[in-house]
Amino acid sequence: MIDAPTGVAQALDPLVARVLAPNPSPYTYTGTQTYVVGAGDVAVIDPGPDEPAHLDALVKAIAGRPVVAIMCTHTHRDHSPAAAPLKALTGAPIIGCAPLTLADAGPRADAAFDKDYAPDRVLTDGETVTGTGWTIEAVATPGHTSNHLCYALRENGALFTGDHVMGWSTTVVAPPDGDMADYMASLDKLMGRADTVYYPAHGEQIGRPQRFVRGLIGHRRQREGQILRLLRAGTGAIPEMVARMYAGLDPRLTGAAGRSVLAHLIDLKARGIVEGEGEQWRMAA
Repeated sequence: MIDAPTGVAQALDPLVARVLAPNPSPYTYTGTQTYVVGAGDVAVIDPGPDEPAHLDALVKAIAGRPVVAIMCTHTHRDHSPAAAPLKALTGAPIIGCAPLTLADAGPRADAAFDKDYAPDRVLTDGETVTGTGWTIEAVATPGHTSNHLCYALRENGALFTGDHVMGWSTTVVAPPDGDMADYMASLDKLMGRADTVYYPAHGEQIGRPQRFVRGLIGHRRQREGQILRLLRAGTGAIPEMVARMYAGLDPRLTGAAGRSVLAHLIDLKARGIVEGEGEQWRMAA
């Protein structure tokens, strides 16, 4: 559990401060973590939910300094809605991920999309935002969502990982927008980088990040292996798979676990290993 009070800026290093939003839940852990980057002018990463108390805390953390950019990793409602009111308060542009609105009535283990997100500038992989003494580079990491970006702070080796890599749980990959093949490719991409610390949107900071990512890759491969064993044994219904794969799961998360299994199945189907659709699947002939 993060030892961090809600609404108080905590310095993590000379260029990074963290402000925890008051939105804890079974899906957000202790809440969304907003990061204020810079010692002079600043960038704000993942401004979080549009909560008056959180906006007040961000204004206090900014402390009158110029805001160069308000940057969102993706557009789930626990990440981006505060961007617009923070822009109104500071005059800063919203720079970062592309807008994405998706009608999705299925069970989720994360927030739905922010339909009002309107960036002034969309970053592509490798593009940068600069301030006094800092440079933030966009690192495209689709998978959790198709528009997900991480942000690398070049001066200190930090990577702000949003929901792509979290410090408390594996991320949700929920079709139709969540894509398991893209998610695994994005994890492989991080393995090839030399970042020294991850600052996720949920959960504690992550040291030895390549080792951590290797564990996430292994976890997903383990889940894939479980699915294939169940299919070979004749279990082809997603609800039955979830019951066997997630023993002791909080019943509130059963639907979301099913979405994760579906994401694996869609990936396996694209690779010609399984066939089926909806709730029923089988090994390919």
